[in-house]
Amino acid sequence: MNALLPRFLKVAYRKEPISSFVVIVGSVDAVIGGVGESWSLLSFGVMMVMLAIILRWWQSQRKESQLAEQPVTRFLPPASSRPPLPLMTPIKRQPPR
Repeated sequence: MNALLPRFLKVAYRKEPISSFVVIVGSVDAVIGGVGESWSLLSFGVMMVMLAIILRWWQSQRKESQLAEQPVTRFLPPASSRPPLPLMTPIKRQPPR
């Protein structure tokens, strides 16, 4: 478990740095509010975490729909216009006498 959590956080933070930052700030606020029994800070932190999760989900849905709409761009023609090159055969050289 100790090795999985930092790896998961690193991957998540690299994919979506803004929403990951909001999740981290919201979870810190929620922990501080829960430990200090400040219910307004706890609820604010939980709302921030929920907002960041919804934002990340919305962005992932939008990216998937944009990828489905874009046509495939091909940079090479389907067939080559040049004739194929001849095959190379190894030539055995005679050592000098």
